[in-house]
Amino acid sequence: MIFSASTQNYSIKIARAKYKGGGDWYANPTSLSNLAKFCNKNLNTAIDPNIPDVDLGSSEMFRFPFIHMTGHGNVVLNPSEVDVMRKYLMGGGFLHIDDNYGMDLFVRREMKKVFPELTFELLPANHPIFHQKFNFNGLPKIHEHDGKPAQGYGLFFQGRMVCFYSSECDLGDGWEDQTVHNDSPEIRLKALQMGANILQFVFQGQ
Repeated sequence: MIFSASTQNYSIKIARAKYKGGGDWYANPTSLSNLAKFCNKNLNTAIDPNIPDVDLGSSEMFRFPFIHMTGHGNVVLNPSEVDVMRKYLMGGGFLHIDDNYGMDLFVRREMKKVFPELTFELLPANHPIFHQKFNFNGLPKIHEHDGKPAQGYGLFFQGRMVCFYSSECDLGDGWEDQTVHNDSPEIRLKALQMGANILQFVFQGQ
């Protein structure tokens, strides 16, 4: 592994991606902290709930085995950022992209720069990422926008999933404090359980 993440009493640090292009990368500010706490309680992990922001394309990325990216709009990676992103993902890093609504075109365009040879693959309902600690029949629907089904896509490099893209789902909204979106306990639990599955899938080596 290329990572050294131990700090304080936590053995794992995860981060939120900060990117250029005008999209609100800072959306869902409480989501990852809540997910970390849920995983620590339910999966017996040791994930630091203090979530830093990391610039996509910076050397700081290599400190984090898992980076979460979200927002509603444009994403732009320059050639240097593309190069670092590719090295990070090829070297063992993992990127979770959660479309908060409006990112799809930009996510697909920019990740094609990172891996021109790869295409997002729609994951079937029986894929292991949906069947870790918690069982789901595919990606659960958290928030409704266009009446489309929630779908999970993967980018696979040499047989390993390096990026999971959750679309038409809004997992991160479901991870937020209850007062932010007033989601029901049942909806929030589904979102947190699916988030825990993603982290378990990544940290157990797929």
